[in-house]
Amino acid sequence: MKRALNSLDKNQLEGLRALTRVDFNVPLAAGVVADATRIKAALPTIQWLREAGCRVVLLSHLGRPGGKSVSSMSLRQIVPELEDLLGLPVLFIEDIGTEDAVRRTRTMKRGEVALVENTRFFEGEEANSPAVAEALAEMGDFFVNDAFGTAHRAHSSTEGVARLLTPAVSGFLLAKELKYLGDALTDPRRPFVTVLGGAKISGKIDVVEALLPRVDEILIGGAMACTFFAAMGHKIGKSLVEPDRIDMARDLMQRAGDKLVLPTGATVAAAIEEGVATSQVAADSIPDNLAVFDIDEVSATDFASRVKSAGTVLWNGPMGVFEMPPFDRGTEKIALALVEATELGATTIVGGGDSAAAIARLGLGDRVSHVSTGGGASLEFLEGKDLPGVSALDDV
Repeated sequence: MKRALNSLDKNQLEGLRALTRVDFNVPLAAGVVADATRIKAALPTIQWLREAGCRVVLLSHLGRPGGKSVSSMSLRQIVPELEDLLGLPVLFIEDIGTEDAVRRTRTMKRGEVALVENTRFFEGEEANSPAVAEALAEMGDFFVNDAFGTAHRAHSSTEGVARLLTPAVSGFLLAKELKYLGDALTDPRRPFVTVLGGAKISGKIDVVEALLPRVDEILIGGAMACTFFAAMGHKIGKSLVEPDRIDMARDLMQRAGDKLVLPTGATVAAAIEEGVATSQVAADSIPDNLAVFDIDEVSATDFASRVKSAGTVLWNGPMGVFEMPPFDRGTEKIALALVEATELGATTIVGGGDSAAAIARLGLGDRVSHVSTGGGASLEFLEGKDLPGVSALDDV
């Protein structure tokens, strides 16, 4: 178990520089934050540090600039949104890795907040360069990691710097992520139902393997279901399929038995277009000239019933092309079932990525137990893999 921020004595933190890794890798539209969910998720940690009288120095990446300064990926664009949410001015430190940057962190007032320029402008950040980690560490007196979305990456700003500053603790968001996902794996309320969707079985196979002995049911939707259909000998028309994973899907079905629940039908169409003609067909009756873009209504109703009867639900991956009606119906039905399950007392976890985007799109994010901010990190945690950004933190 890792040491959390609230284990620290506030009285001993006043005046210290809290170097805090957050995940402000948010979507932008014309240089303006289009979705502030990840910024809002970090606010409890930032506010706690401010109340303790710390000088809060925030680190984040944005996009993939490849170790170069790219204006369209500058975190300066985040400052107005962050200032609005905090209700105070935010200092922007552009000249990262310099004596001036360190000086500016030392002259901050207690309770002030500074945002450092994109860590991935540093050449060597993603390679976990010791030199980059040391430069970042110069801007703080202790380290807080609240960026679950990058915890599966051993970068200088996540893993390297945590080895250099003491204490190195988890922020409230990271601690919450570890608790919900960890409890689901180690002590779930039964029945434990997992809903997996998305495009490819190859991206979820390790999760399926890791969860299979722990769960009561795994419900499979999305395009990845088509690979299972093919493994059953069904024709899948023009649907997305992974031919090199068909044998794997067949083996998985044999080993999983009744635990693995597939859709009995699909919503098909000629293309992903608004207003396109759709039809619902049985899984073994997909026309040669059409493709699967969602589960059918019967399957959605069945899946929703199983979700509503669960004690713990973990959802990762949409049931169809949720961005384009009418292929969003299966995903919407799962989301609504999660809300109902939550109201009935179940622990419901949305595992980041497209699932988080889908439930946010429906305005239901605050009606489930937890929405993870880390798609890739969530998957790797569920797979049982080591998360370098977590492992580097102090143990309790």
